[in-house]
Amino acid sequence: MRIGVPKEIKSQEFRVGLTPEGVGELAAHGHEVYVETGAGQGIDASDEHYQQAGAHILPHAEAVVSTAELIVKVKEPQPSECDLLGPQHILFTYLHLAPDRALTDALMNSGAICIAYETVTDDHGHLPLLRPMSQVAGRLSAQAGAQALESIFGGRGLLMGGVPGVMPARVTVIGGGVVGQNAIQIAMGMGADVTVLDRSPDVLERLSHQFGPALKTLYATGTSLEGAVLDSDLVIGAVLVSGAGAPKLVTRDMVTRMNSGAVLVDVAIDQGGCFETSQPTTHAAPTYVVDGVVHYCVANMPGAVPRTSTLALTNATLPHILSIADQGWRQALQADRNLRNGLNVADGTLTCVPVAQSQGRSATSPEDILG
Repeated sequence: MRIGVPKEIKSQEFRVGLTPEGVGELAAHGHEVYVETGAGQGIDASDEHYQQAGAHILPHAEAVVSTAELIVKVKEPQPSECDLLGPQHILFTYLHLAPDRALTDALMNSGAICIAYETVTDDHGHLPLLRPMSQVAGRLSAQAGAQALESIFGGRGLLMGGVPGVMPARVTVIGGGVVGQNAIQIAMGMGADVTVLDRSPDVLERLSHQFGPALKTLYATGTSLEGAVLDSDLVIGAVLVSGAGAPKLVTRDMVTRMNSGAVLVDVAIDQGGCFETSQPTTHAAPTYVVDGVVHYCVANMPGAVPRTSTLALTNATLPHILSIADQGWRQALQADRNLRNGLNVADGTLTCVPVAQSQGRSATSPEDILG
């Protein structure tokens, strides 16, 4: 199969869909890989590195997409990229369609087969292709929050861990999944006073065993959430509903009553955000202030550490890329129900129920598409 890797064009996005090592694995299976010149610059992978691994270098995205059957990316396609897609293409990338009706329409109109990393599952119902970026984003969220708390960035002027005789910052993490667990790890490592809220007693028990009595755990109710948020210096939103839009857990009214200079970090912004006052930002301008509260809502947080992120992502996606390339998308999805769960758009129809529900649409079963 002909596989294309275009350069990412989303603002401040330095990751790339495949490492040279990943290209080498595909080439060893007899596939042809076409990489846009400069695509690996953000991870210090030159065109020569890709050529040595067996890739063909092409001058621009149009050449890559027109040549390839399978397009491997990191972020959702931007409008100019959507214009290049047609029924002959398989797109494999993060899509996060639930909050983005315009992108959903564009992909449906393209006729392409669109498989989303974030809804591919494993045998335990987990999201293995989302996990590595959730790990990165969770760890970055604590770092970003710590910086935003500095007065020069608009924050309360607090050091996360305090110093002897001075209390540390109070951090609340909403959601105890992969993002939350990693945010807790870094925040506690920095010496912060950390509380986590979740609706699963099993998750709270697991985190309590993992981090010990230094971590405060709360069952998430409206009352407990509001109390924790209002008492916090930093709130990290780490909620996830697979494929669907994020629930708005922190209301505008709560934000108005938070401490001046407090910080909100919304890791769920790709799925629409879990704070009512959240709006997507970029690494070029990562924060803004609402009612005295600093908001960090960067929609591609792992793009700030592209080497770590690209290596981790390729490790997770490569087996599925090989499966699609070796068997063709239809046979690969028929044989693997977990990969089949990644199908979001096919032949002009929406095939992901959570996305359809978020947008008030109907969805076609992937099984009906596959026949």
